[in-house]
Amino acid sequence: MSATIVSDPLVISTPEAQPSAILGGTAQIDVESAICDCCGLTEECTPAYIERIRERYHGKWICGLCAEAIKDEIVRTERLVSTEEAMTRHMNFCKKFKSSEPPPDPTVHLISAMRHLLRRSLESRSPPSSPMRKETRMPRTPLTRSESCFSTLTG
Repeated sequence: MSATIVSDPLVISTPEAQPSAILGGTAQIDVESAICDCCGLTEECTPAYIERIRERYHGKWICGLCAEAIKDEIVRTERLVSTEEAMTRHMNFCKKFKSSEPPPDPTVHLISAMRHLLRRSLESRSPPSSPMRKETRMPRTPLTRSESCFSTLTG
């Protein structure tokens, strides 16, 4: 997938951009539309910004949403992952998402997805069981009755 760029100059009139407020001049800022190589989202950006993003992502133009997803992919993996590998993973996810068709019953699909998210959330909150933790726990002793409380009430 390659990025498509459409040039469209944008005229912005700001006091900082004007050489003189009396002359009423306007500054022209070039804005280009760039299409994300991952998800296909179109953003309007300056050519300098597009160039910086392409340098950061190995010649590919990545939108802000996908850039955040790539950062999250790097952070949440257990082993060290390069930006390029994280970007490849995210691009594969986007391709799979785009090529999938909607589920036959969206309600059941939503419920299933929410159940999956809840389970993941609960699993991440529960402390892992390890031999060290089992040894440090207090041993459980069954509760035993020493005497009945009813004998003192009836006597």
